[in-house]
Amino acid sequence: MTIALATPDVKTWSWQGFSIRYQAMGTTGTPVLCIHGFGASSDHWRQNLPALADHHRAYGIDLLGFGLSDKPTPGQPLAYTFETWGQQILDFCREVIGQPAYLVANSIGCIVAMQAAVDGSEWVKGIVMLNCSIRLLHERRRAEIPWHQRLSTPLVQTILGYPPVGRFFFAQIARRNVIRNLLGQAYHRPEAITDELIEAILAPALTPGAADVFLAFVRYSQGPLPEDLLPQLQCPVWIIWGQDDPWEPVALGRRFTTYAAVRAMEELPGVGHCPQDEAPELVNPLVLGWLAAAEA
Repeated sequence: MTIALATPDVKTWSWQGFSIRYQAMGTTGTPVLCIHGFGASSDHWRQNLPALADHHRAYGIDLLGFGLSDKPTPGQPLAYTFETWGQQILDFCREVIGQPAYLVANSIGCIVAMQAAVDGSEWVKGIVMLNCSIRLLHERRRAEIPWHQRLSTPLVQTILGYPPVGRFFFAQIARRNVIRNLLGQAYHRPEAITDELIEAILAPALTPGAADVFLAFVRYSQGPLPEDLLPQLQCPVWIIWGQDDPWEPVALGRRFTTYAAVRAMEELPGVGHCPQDEAPELVNPLVLGWLAAAEA
């Protein structure tokens, strides 16, 4: 007999006139909201929401401009910044969840979570960060990267700002084989790169407006760095880091443990940039254990 696994309810929420897609599971317990990284969506939490929902009201959200949420033209009226996304998270907690929540985030989603906690501390009970984006291409990080990248990054960003060039570049990336190759860099476990995962990333990339959002973000070298937000946090922070992440080096992530808000950091050997998807059997128990202790 085949037992059907529970799946999240997929819903939409109207935020500032735009349609936002989210997923929800669970009916009891303190709420947990999962926030994806760049180029991903709430589907990146498909192996985590069912486990979280056993003990919590669990949500995953598509940030404005990503997944199957609306993708308005950048700056019309909203800019794609961490302040914008942080406000989206706070409003979701107010209007949809209806009470303060724990935020579980990956990559740039960690910056979004911290921005939300800084701007509306009363709505964020704690943050679990998975391979937080260091933002190595930020203008204030230029001195930390090799000289050739310091010279080439502004040039490439300027070239991509020309719409025909930028959209052509995006079209070359939004292909199954290219996405598979990029995931092969980010993930340490090749067996985790499934057709389901590739489709979950490709499908939103083919929706109207996706190219303009992508180009707006790759040219976004301003805004907060993690070390700007961490000292301002009033909630506890727990960190998970895949040790084999080629994009966000674990050695830089260890610096975060010096901040007062950080309660613990767990490193996962043989895991890359997206631990929640690559090693859910390791991530889910860690997250549930931390949240249970915090609630107790």
